Amino acid sequence: MTDEMADDAGEPDGIAARLSRMALGPARAAARSGREALTTEAERAIDGMLAGPMPETVARALVEHHVIERALAEWLEAMTAHQEQSPERERLARAFEHALSSTELEQRLSDAAGSPWAERFADRLVHSPAFKKALSSALESPEVRSALARQTAGFGAEIAASLRGRTRRLDDRIETFFRRGTRGRSAEASRFGGLGTRGLAIVVDLVLAHAAFLFVAGSVALIASLAGSLSSGWLAGTIAAVGWEVVVVAYFVGFWSTTGQTPGMRVMRLRVLAEPSGAPPTIWRSVVRLIGLILAIIPFFLGFVPVLFDQRRRALQDYVAGTVVLAED
Repeated sequence: MTDEMADDAGEPDGIAARLSRMALGPARAAARSGREALTTEAERAIDGMLAGPMPETVARALVEHHVIERALAEWLEAMTAHQEQSPERERLARAFEHALSSTELEQRLSDAAGSPWAERFADRLVHSPAFKKALSSALESPEVRSALARQTAGFGAEIAASLRGRTRRLDDRIETFFRRGTRGRSAEASRFGGLGTRGLAIVVDLVLAHAAFLFVAGSVALIASLAGSLSSGWLAGTIAAVGWEVVVVAYFVGFWSTTGQTPGMRVMRLRVLAEPSGAPPTIWRSVVRLIGLILAIIPFFLGFVPVLFDQRRRALQDYVAGTVVLAED
């Protein structure tokens, strides 16, 4: 006992520490109990808050006020304010490259695209009024119309070029076949329109002339119907009888004497020229050529037989009118 007291007397700091722990023990126990109780109550409060409408309210507020968009925009603006080779930009670029090159991302995107949810979403999007309005606006835009016009013109030009190439090769083969017992086809003959090319051009012109006649006849019939009984009388019959001839004469003579080619000849790259001037034929010469064309067609197109043997591929109408049909490149 005496030794213990002596030791305590020799260590006053140890005794003070023990007394302090003994005195503060209850306070510390109370503090721990208080913290545990506070933590429990805080957890209950947080659980109650998350179980209530608070999360939905916060989320709706973030969406309505564009908080995420504004924060992202400010962050990107701050990023662009740095130098081009800043560490932040380099880390961002590496992160994007890593994400885009990830096979897991590709697999997840593929799974999402093929999921039933994606199909339902795409179906709802396509049938939504907003998508239909956007699609209609895009199709009616001048840019789309211009692109479609260029595509259509290019497609038509491609078809016409293919027809020209095929018919010109057919011209050479037909003439080679019929000239086997003669001198054969000369190289100069390829400069002029052959039988197949000219025949296809005439077919196109007759179709266009007939369409023009139907338009004129329909207009005349509409006007005649306003006259009542005259619609079935001599006036309508006379116009119908001479209408086709008038349209054909105006069609061929008008195009030959002005540009030297009809629309059908333009498609096949043919041009009728007067000899020896090399200019489009005059109106009188065009009329004579049209008469020769009719005479060449009447006996089952026998008037086109000279094309197979003439070195400049002239038909009956070319002989009587003094013209040639040049094949342009």
